[in-house]
Amino acid sequence: MTSANPTYPSEQSGPEARTLPLAGIRVVEFTHMVMGPTCGMTLGDLGADVIKVEPLAGDSTRKLLGSGAGFYPLFNRNKKSIAVDLKSPQGREIVLKLIATADIVSENFKTETMQKLGLDYASLSKLDPRLIYVSHKGFLPGPYDHRTALDEVVQMMGGLAYMTGRPGDPLRAGSSVNDIMGGIFGAVGAMAALMQRQQTGKGQEVQSALFENNIFLVAQHMMQFAVTGKAAAPMPERISPWGIYDVFSVKDNEQIFLAVVGDGQWKTFCEAFGYANLFADPRVTTNNDRVLARSWLIPELRTRLAQFSRTELSQRFEHVGLPFAPITDPQHLFEDPHLQATGGLAPMELPDGRQTQVPLLPLTLGGERLGLRLDPPKLGEHTDALLQSLGYSADEVAALHAQGVVL
Repeated sequence: MTSANPTYPSEQSGPEARTLPLAGIRVVEFTHMVMGPTCGMTLGDLGADVIKVEPLAGDSTRKLLGSGAGFYPLFNRNKKSIAVDLKSPQGREIVLKLIATADIVSENFKTETMQKLGLDYASLSKLDPRLIYVSHKGFLPGPYDHRTALDEVVQMMGGLAYMTGRPGDPLRAGSSVNDIMGGIFGAVGAMAALMQRQQTGKGQEVQSALFENNIFLVAQHMMQFAVTGKAAAPMPERISPWGIYDVFSVKDNEQIFLAVVGDGQWKTFCEAFGYANLFADPRVTTNNDRVLARSWLIPELRTRLAQFSRTELSQRFEHVGLPFAPITDPQHLFEDPHLQATGGLAPMELPDGRQTQVPLLPLTLGGERLGLRLDPPKLGEHTDALLQSLGYSADEVAALHAQGVVL
């Protein structure tokens, strides 16, 4: 455990850093892509000393293009990297020594892969009964657990793509929602296991899975059917519970989401825009009236509001306290004034040396955001320091490099 390994102090040595809730906890992770790395990122942001064990070629997400280009820098901050050939006896010995200093092992590889390496929970728990082992899979044990899962796979089979797209046109969500949330649930399970270990002195295996995470996300629609007896309609076709709850196209080809979700807000809206005739119309007196009148009310409002710019509508809605949201591309969020003012973005250096900013976990502890302690590591950046902390001499470290065991 890290508390028993004083020869390798972590970056959590300053007075502020020591207040992080997981300071003194060491995590060794064998992860790639998004789900497993998200678990380690979450634990690392909370103060844990996270060691990323990579193959000599590196985590494959380091080289992804397109929509995968941001995976590595986002989900691997606040970690150290050691690059090891796990198929070599010396590499496996190094990893087992490293695990002996750990509180938590986290992985998201196939079960057979970890078993062949002797790095599965059954093998490692015999060496350390206090070890907590977090396994991120496509499915929890059952009829599907032999299948290969991806975020998009479980979105399609788990109802989320159906709910997101239009009828007959299933559409995946615009983010790796199951991978990310699955990793966070893995971290939640790890923290729960840490608390239980304080009571029992024993570790345990924690399992988190993409499919079950997706089911949790669509559970509200499942329960809608249980309560009403009617199947939930896809979100673009749903019957909104609110009369005005829509995206409007306005001046200069801009778009904005506007909502008027109650009778009090309807009064406020009509007063703010001088729509006395609409407010007096008996066909739209109550919210339910306005829901039933959407077929003519929304086109009428589209015509009236099209004369305004997005900025004008934003200012007017904000002034009177009505819900609104300019439709924003992700890249423009780097300049978002709220994120900038509240410390929601932290300066970060990419592995290639370029400077950027990165969004932090969406929470505060004691009124402060959880910041960046370590930039996403270069491949094998901490290999030598970690080997020395495990008792390897400088000559032994050099020999391991020469033999191609480590990078």
